[in-house]
Amino acid sequence: MSRTVYVNGQYVPESEASISVFDRGFLFADGIYEVTAVLNGRLMDFEGHVARLHRSLNELNMHLTLNDNALRDIHRQLIEKNDLQEGLVYLQVTRGVADRDFAYPDASTPVTLVAFTQQKAIIDSPLAERGLRVISLPDMRWGRRDIKTVQLLYPSMAKMEAKKRGADDAWLVESGLVTEASSSNAWIVDHDNTLITRELSRSLLHGITRRAVMQLARQHDMKVEERGFTIKEAQNAREAFVTSATSLVYPVISIDQRSVGDGTPGDIAKALRRLYIEAGLSVSSSEAEQGA
Repeated sequence: MSRTVYVNGQYVPESEASISVFDRGFLFADGIYEVTAVLNGRLMDFEGHVARLHRSLNELNMHLTLNDNALRDIHRQLIEKNDLQEGLVYLQVTRGVADRDFAYPDASTPVTLVAFTQQKAIIDSPLAERGLRVISLPDMRWGRRDIKTVQLLYPSMAKMEAKKRGADDAWLVESGLVTEASSSNAWIVDHDNTLITRELSRSLLHGITRRAVMQLARQHDMKVEERGFTIKEAQNAREAFVTSATSLVYPVISIDQRSVGDGTPGDIAKALRRLYIEAGLSVSSSEAEQGA
């Protein structure tokens, strides 16, 4: 069955969706995006994703006329039209259509906004059960990784290099410290059970799931420390894991072919994943009861 997608105010079959070849997202990767997880047909952490969307827009001097309620309605319409129970909604905004020129077009040029759904098993995930094997690679991305842009070529290359080496993902390293994974935030747990993840800066994406997991951890009396760490420290840690919108929490069981802990998913990572899913399903049930 063909999906219904959103393109500039219209809901159309995916086979009929089209964007101009002069769109700056196509020509310059001049665009941003957000991915929001869906559980039981309900959006997870939507407010956080929209807030980060506005931040990215502001950093790139883009202007979106739709308000947050309109954006939420687009997401909900897509979920309903595609009967999505579990998966994600992808939203992308580019600077719009103009003749090819490195200089931005006039600010009155309408942005391009597209969105679509994608089914994905989030709760019952084989990778969550088995745990990730990761490799380390130099972080060769541009310097504004805090902006969630669509220029994702190097993260794709890193992911493919990991697969080539028989791993699942890559942790990226700059100046001796881990920044993040190819598409998620990186964490370790030391032998005092302190959760450690890189402090926020322009060097990494300000993860919405990262923030939510951090809040859950503190609510359950877990100590969280925001600082950089090395690959060696991660290899010697008690546990390691990653967080993102569609993985939620995935344990990491090996780094550069060296086992983390006993080489199986750690108890803290599994507990955080369970708590996050329970919190999300609780919110979903509450929204459903209110007819949201």
